[in-house]
Amino acid sequence: MADQQDPVFQIQRVYLKEASLEQPNSPAILLEQEQPSVDIQLGVEAGQAAEGMYEVCVTATVTTKIKDRTVFLVEVKQAGIFEIRNLPADQMNPIMGIACPQIVYPYLRSNVSDLVTRAGFPPVHLAEINFQAMYEQQQAQQQGSSIITSA
Repeated sequence: MADQQDPVFQIQRVYLKEASLEQPNSPAILLEQEQPSVDIQLGVEAGQAAEGMYEVCVTATVTTKIKDRTVFLVEVKQAGIFEIRNLPADQMNPIMGIACPQIVYPYLRSNVSDLVTRAGFPPVHLAEINFQAMYEQQQAQQQGSSIITSA
């Protein structure tokens, strides 16, 4: 029989929480020959869903434009539910900010590429992300903003 204090980390479910696609300037923009610019924004959110259960969402927003006109805008929110129990408090944020997003992100990449392709565009391939570096950068920014004092 397992000790009640053994650490638990299990994936309960990975799911597509939200997906949207907008082509506000179609069909005229589709006839443009110019290469569009692409802007990709990523975000990570985490929160407790129930006792010992946590939801972690990774969101990608892809905006493509020709000059100041939007070709398409895609936003996909991929989520996972994780059972996390009996971990020291100081390990919870890194688990939810690094380990969980690393599990969810490949599904996000696939869904973004699929949605863009189904919309009739060449696929957008999101690059691999180092969630540890991203997490450490966010922690440094938070510490930096709390250290700033007025002279």
